[in-house]
Amino acid sequence: MQTRTLGRHGPVVSALGFGCMGLSFGYGPGLERAQGVALIREAFDRGVGFFDTAEAYGALNEEMLGEAVAPFRDRVVIATKFGFRDGDSRAGMDSRPERIREVADASLKRLRTDRIDLFYQHRVDPGVPMEDVAGTVKDLIAAGKVMHFGLSEAGAESIRRAHAVQPVAALQSEYSLWWREPEKAILPLCEELGIGFVPFSPLGKGFLTGKIDENTPFAKDDFRNVVPRFSPEARKANQALVDLLGRIAGERQATPAQIALAWLLAQKPWIVPIPGTTKSPRLRENIGATAIELTADDLRRIDAALSHIQVQGERYPAHLAARAGR
Repeated sequence: MQTRTLGRHGPVVSALGFGCMGLSFGYGPGLERAQGVALIREAFDRGVGFFDTAEAYGALNEEMLGEAVAPFRDRVVIATKFGFRDGDSRAGMDSRPERIREVADASLKRLRTDRIDLFYQHRVDPGVPMEDVAGTVKDLIAAGKVMHFGLSEAGAESIRRAHAVQPVAALQSEYSLWWREPEKAILPLCEELGIGFVPFSPLGKGFLTGKIDENTPFAKDDFRNVVPRFSPEARKANQALVDLLGRIAGERQATPAQIALAWLLAQKPWIVPIPGTTKSPRLRENIGATAIELTADDLRRIDAALSHIQVQGERYPAHLAARAGR
């Protein structure tokens, strides 16, 4: 697989990463530990060298990743995150310097490593000055525990303030064919400052795969149950976007998911999507997107078609939306 560089001075990573969240968190029942380890190793064997986890996904998530990559640790880039009180995304923010240091030490143990390649603030904490957050990570970098600093779902002002203290290697935020908000201000800012961009939910939390319709049931602990964009009415209305992807995919002998990922890869050379999955066939499908090069004409056609499609439903319920873009 080809590689890309995150930011002017960030890590070199595979063009497509692997988001580990769904292995044990967020989308209903996850995988058994051995299954998760096996899937991560399969991803590596197929060329993926960039893996994303977080304290908030639970200890098992980091532990699975640490066990999986131990035999080839020096050949992968590991990203993890801090920023929630007691590691619980429902408990609110906590990016106090002492807490950041605690999370770093705990993550190093769970990941079975001596350094975190990319350490993100999971969400901006309005109670802690960004300069203190960036300064703490700068200290961790000086100590050799962290290699690069990242932010997730941060707004332009927070990014600038952080970058002035410790260069930000990557910004991780949602970006896909059905959430293009970063194009307005965030992507231009990343280009200006030399910051890499890591889209999470690049397949619209599964919707852009074409495998979900208005009647698809979700497990009771699947967070999509509370996402307005996943109401049956919104799913029915948003089917037009999936139909568009299906038509283009048919012409390219590809799948809708592959076209959605190829579209992201075509936007900027410093964009690295991190789709997640619990299934080997979906993993292989996602990786296949890196072999698809959309032409300028393809991209124009997609943009023209999208201009006539109004995506329905907010991407987060109100209490979660308030955490993004600070």
